[in-house]
Amino acid sequence: MDLTEKIAYLKGMLEGMEIDKDSKEGKIYSAIMDILTDMALTIEDMADYVDELSEQVDEIDEDLADVEEFLDDECDCDDDDCDCGCCDCDDDDWDGEFYEVTCPSCGVTFEVDEETLLDGGISCPECDETLEFDLECDCDEEGCDCGCGDEEE
Repeated sequence: MDLTEKIAYLKGMLEGMEIDKDSKEGKIYSAIMDILTDMALTIEDMADYVDELSEQVDEIDEDLADVEEFLDDECDCDDDDCDCGCCDCDDDDWDGEFYEVTCPSCGVTFEVDEETLLDGGISCPECDETLEFDLECDCDEEGCDCGCGDEEE
């Protein structure tokens, strides 16, 4: 017996007791039955909604499992000189350099690429502190094209 059936059973028992609905007790019992009926219908609607959401979550979980499986099928090798052709493990495609940066606030060390340095700043991935980079070249090389020698002339 579900909740609405139990409420209907109680309602039938109350009617069978032949309590005068205009008496104080009858009014209270009637109000209680109305509230119980509304609650039972609300709970039943919520249960249907939870079932529907559960089905949707199961579908999302299956889709996510497919994505994880696809990603796991990528190259599992940790070799820097990977020639398996299964992924972009070859670092020769990257022309830039990576630089190690330590956040002065939290002390976490992470790598940034040259483009990020040239942009002038980044947020720390750990504490979200804004780190700014001032890249003034102090080299004395003749072939340098950073423009540092242009200021002296």
